[in-house]
Amino acid sequence: MVKIKTGKESRVCQGDIVRDVEYIEYFSEKDGNIEVSKIIFPLSIVLTQDCDLSQDYKFRWSKASTPNEDKWLMSVIVAPIYNLEHVFSGEHLSELEMTMAQISRNKTPGKNLRNNETPRYHFLEFPDRLTLPPSVIDFKHYFSVNVAYLKKHKRNNFVCQVSDLYREDISHRFASYLSRIGLP
Repeated sequence: MVKIKTGKESRVCQGDIVRDVEYIEYFSEKDGNIEVSKIIFPLSIVLTQDCDLSQDYKFRWSKASTPNEDKWLMSVIVAPIYNLEHVFSGEHLSELEMTMAQISRNKTPGKNLRNNETPRYHFLEFPDRLTLPPSVIDFKHYFSVNVAYLKKHKRNNFVCQVSDLYREDISHRFASYLSRIGLP
């Protein structure tokens, strides 16, 4: 069971879980018409380091003066959180007309996923008071979001924040996944 905080800070924090975060998949312009394709993820978690988020907030939105915008972030790294049962059935991206591999829930692959022994995924089980189902972060699906957008969006869509120790575990696992070396 992951430990969480339900108090909301005004700034974006590492470990924040936010509802309905938009990902701009692509945009195109043809004959003066602009087409924008976006994906809205029901739940996403902020993965960017908290020290960077704190400095961005301090120098962008507080009274702290600085001669430049050196501490500002261009974007925040987030990853979608999927319902565990949908991941097991391979249907967690079915609304995007994508079929994912099924994971056997009662055999070794499912047990490894729930024990956080599968590098690509991080299993989350929330306290009952949140009424969130057991869930999975998929590190392969990370994306970036504009800082100002996420700060404003968080105001009405904040769910909870993973506590410090647990968010560091998630951060280390994400970094490890990204730094893996693919062997033939």
